[in-house]
Amino acid sequence: MASTTASQQTVDVPKKSGKLKRIVLIALITLLAAGAAAGGMYFFLSKHGLGGPSKPVPPPPPPPPVFFALDPMTVNLLSDDGQHYLRVGLSLKLANEKTQEGLQLHMPEIRSRILLALSNKHPEDLETLDGKHALAQELKTLIEKPTDPGEPPVHVEEVLFTEFVVQ
Repeated sequence: MASTTASQQTVDVPKKSGKLKRIVLIALITLLAAGAAAGGMYFFLSKHGLGGPSKPVPPPPPPPPVFFALDPMTVNLLSDDGQHYLRVGLSLKLANEKTQEGLQLHMPEIRSRILLALSNKHPEDLETLDGKHALAQELKTLIEKPTDPGEPPVHVEEVLFTEFVVQ
């Protein structure tokens, strides 16, 4: 009968609990939720420009130019009959108001330079468009020339004619 008791013995094998499966499942869900949250934040912040790579900011526009009008000038031109004159109005395009203040301080000397240069022109020199452009460039060079020996030159962007009459 010994055989009957041995056959009745059963081996108790503990069943695997679902605790390990639950822990793995919770960890996976937590990782997925964290990834979704991180992706959502990245998308939101990059769309609204609050983080991540941003578009390059365009440089600020340059300040508007300063236009400095000179009083009109009338000069006799070089001619055989001595009957030709030039009446010219000028405006200077400057980078800033500081340059304008510097020019105003030395305006008598600058006007003298301009008048001397204009009175040395022939009427034929001023008839063509190229002659007028050459005159504007010459006047720009004269105005930019320093008035005092130790002073830096003034920067004039452009000399503009507001009045131009040759008779």
